[in-house]
Amino acid sequence: MGESKSAGKGSGKKTLSGTVHHVDLEGGYYTLRTKSGEVYKLDGGGSDLRRAGVSAEVEGDIDRQSFSISFGTPILRVRSYKIL
Repeated sequence: MGESKSAGKGSGKKTLSGTVHHVDLEGGYYTLRTKSGEVYKLDGGGSDLRRAGVSAEVEGDIDRQSFSISFGTPILRVRSYKIL
């Protein structure tokens, strides 16, 4: 699994699987979309994770309190990940 920076405040550690998507807004950011339709803004991870179309399992902390350009999308602060 790839390693990333330490996670900050959040609502608990979680492991999620899904597909990475790029959102082309204000310079762009990456999201992880699960099969159940949940969407999380990725904070961290390597360049191998931050590529549109990549399937991955990501472990991290969910931060639902921070405000960012992703307009209410919870932030997934990546602790580790595995490309599937």
